[in-house]
Amino acid sequence: MAEKQWLKASVGAVLGLLAFGLMTYQYLCPGNSCVTRADRYVSYGGDRPDYAGAVDRLLQGPRRKKYTFRPSTLDRDVDFNISGNDVIVFLHMQKTGGTTFGRHLVKNVDLERPCQCRRGQKRCQCYRPGTDRDIWLFSRFSTGWSCGLHADWTELKDCVPDMMDKKEKMAKKRRYFYITMLREPVARYLSEWRHVQRGATWKTSRHMCDGRMPTEKELPSCFDDNWVGVGLDEFTDCPWNLANNRQTRMLADLSLVGCYNTSRVSQEQRNRILLGSAKTNLRRMAFFGLTEFQKKSQYMFERTFNLKFIDSFNQQNGTTAGRTPISEDQKRRVEELNALDIELYDYAKDLFLQRLERLKQHDPDYYDYVDEEVANW
Repeated sequence: MAEKQWLKASVGAVLGLLAFGLMTYQYLCPGNSCVTRADRYVSYGGDRPDYAGAVDRLLQGPRRKKYTFRPSTLDRDVDFNISGNDVIVFLHMQKTGGTTFGRHLVKNVDLERPCQCRRGQKRCQCYRPGTDRDIWLFSRFSTGWSCGLHADWTELKDCVPDMMDKKEKMAKKRRYFYITMLREPVARYLSEWRHVQRGATWKTSRHMCDGRMPTEKELPSCFDDNWVGVGLDEFTDCPWNLANNRQTRMLADLSLVGCYNTSRVSQEQRNRILLGSAKTNLRRMAFFGLTEFQKKSQYMFERTFNLKFIDSFNQQNGTTAGRTPISEDQKRRVEELNALDIELYDYAKDLFLQRLERLKQHDPDYYDYVDEEVANW
């Protein structure tokens, strides 16, 4: 009799736990949302959401850190003084959402003295409070392409100080705060291909390095006048295509590898140096954002510079690149050509999210401010 009572009690306890678990599941995952909601992803023609992977990541708890950074690297307190001699320098890489972000900088920042933007003109005048000459922002939409069309880190570091002296008609000491935006490499590459396919060339880019432009032998062109209508296979077949690993190249110090002279060091050594330099420069920048995390990038910028945007950033869930149908072989080829960028982006994303986590720990209003799904982490 005692055994039967014990058995009934045990069965009742198990059923109670199961009922409690079911109610908890329905509360946390209404409508089976835990198994139907996937991470956001970029489709390249054949990919599908990894539902099982999304569930695993949600159940794993806190995001796993891939890299270890010093606290000084993670802290976002740059003490930017817009009324002093501080200048924000925006390094704008092609097809990373830089045009949208650049417009935010000149039209959407809540300032004591807003940038003066006139209808029909691409540039705005971004002067410091109380002056009609001193500039606080060096970017496409404020100073124009003063250091060259889509100038990279190598060009900007040599050009910006002298160019600022010319624009302000005065030589003085300034503090420069470099910022940029990065994008998932395959999506960025496909977006650049489609843009070139429509007629973009960027032929007037100078690619200055160590005081000179590259020779035609050092940097041959993939086309004559333009590359309108180019197919993806032809685009990937050109060995001199600057779309390949663009983000790594534009963030690295090209002087370390002899600029565009590829005979100085082996290709393997060149790649290793460029990737290491790009990571170092990115890590030392005052701010970088990720195209795939618009609201988080806005939050990071505001907390870094103690500046506020007037309107919130919008996340574009679908792009032309994301809807581009390509084969698995083509996708693998694009990934091979952008192996450095893929590693750089993985590094950048981990650093970005660790910085965000550090800011979030000291901000009780974070979740009200950044309203994005946990699965996007």
